[in-house]
Amino acid sequence: MSKTAEIKFEDKSYSLPIVEGTENEQGIDIAKLRAESGLITLDPGFKNTGSTKSAITFLDGEKGILRYRGYSIEELAEKSTFLEVSYLLIYGELPTAEQLADFQSQIKVHTLVHEDIKKILEGFPSNAHPMGVLSSLVTALTAFYPESLDPNRSSDKVNMSIIRILAKMPTFAAWAYKNEVGHPVNYPDNSLDYCSNFLKMMFALPAEKYEVDPVISSALDKLLILHADHEQNCSTSTVRVVGSSQASLYASISAGINALWGPLHGGANSAVINMLEGIKKDGGDTKKWMAKAKDKDDPFRLMGFGHRVYKNFDPRAKIIKKAADDVLDKLGVNDPILDIAKGLEKEALEDQYFVDRKLYPNVDFYSGIIYRALGIPVDMFTVMFALGRLPGWIAQWKEMRENNEPIGRPRQIYVGENLRPYVGMEKR
Repeated sequence: MSKTAEIKFEDKSYSLPIVEGTENEQGIDIAKLRAESGLITLDPGFKNTGSTKSAITFLDGEKGILRYRGYSIEELAEKSTFLEVSYLLIYGELPTAEQLADFQSQIKVHTLVHEDIKKILEGFPSNAHPMGVLSSLVTALTAFYPESLDPNRSSDKVNMSIIRILAKMPTFAAWAYKNEVGHPVNYPDNSLDYCSNFLKMMFALPAEKYEVDPVISSALDKLLILHADHEQNCSTSTVRVVGSSQASLYASISAGINALWGPLHGGANSAVINMLEGIKKDGGDTKKWMAKAKDKDDPFRLMGFGHRVYKNFDPRAKIIKKAADDVLDKLGVNDPILDIAKGLEKEALEDQYFVDRKLYPNVDFYSGIIYRALGIPVDMFTVMFALGRLPGWIAQWKEMRENNEPIGRPRQIYVGENLRPYVGMEKR
């Protein structure tokens, strides 16, 4: 017999079904509550509200578990590639060798963008934030591919939109960077793999031979895998809600980029570097700042430690710490900011205060270190995040579309004025 929950209100009882997930997660299905009782639930920020049933990502913050389509993040980061993980997230299964080769080939065919998009890029001043540039270029794809606006497109045409955005996103991201630094853009080099191609578009200078370092490319590949999806977070929920209106994939992804842009979401690794810069300006005494972090009366907060979802440890942090160490060793970077970061990391891992509270360095701490070491500006960090999160956004949009989910329409509790008469200007 199915489990139910009971709500009692004004001498009436309402029986609500319990929905169980494959990992024994349980939720109360309130879909019919308003129709039967006139009641709605109030949950600011939707912290305790499930908006959908999804088969894409499983996250257990208490136990430090993250899985894509049932595969542990640890195994995927060790044995897979970003494009292979992208295929897994979007299509539900790991690809065969033939399927992966075809997927990679399709993406390489579509990495170039229409030359008119350069005119749009040239319209931005060099001080334009690269996230705004990225969002605008993604939205512009609807003009170049107007068929993407048709909500009744065939699955083949939907798949073409998926391939195009996966192929062109690295080009857009690299061009947003080039716009910021005032350099001419580079075109894709399809002889290279996905991450190496991106790195070359980012950093190659005119008339300069650019060799992609495999250590750097591998670290970036892992970073993108770790950021590929993270359940129903702010930007992912935004993509699904926008897509629920039958908006195109490009418009929905652009909305996700804008949601990620917010400092409370995608800005965590930027905040880490800004914190480190502040500590450096103060003299670089990490012990002083660790003491401030432990003082409950001090407003200072140690950025990049702990996580609002993971109450034990961030499983992604263990993986990316190794990649960060590899990058720093390979580059031999002499940067006092990175020295401060390593000092904070060492002290936090040994300090009983942080150990007892499980305030370990998270993925944002290490990703900020890697991007800093590569010479990527702080305001490009969120663009890198968006590049990694792209396949998750696509998978979530695709799942929502295939499930024929209804348009998103939250309710509210009105707390404004009651009906009152209009007051003429002469009496105000």
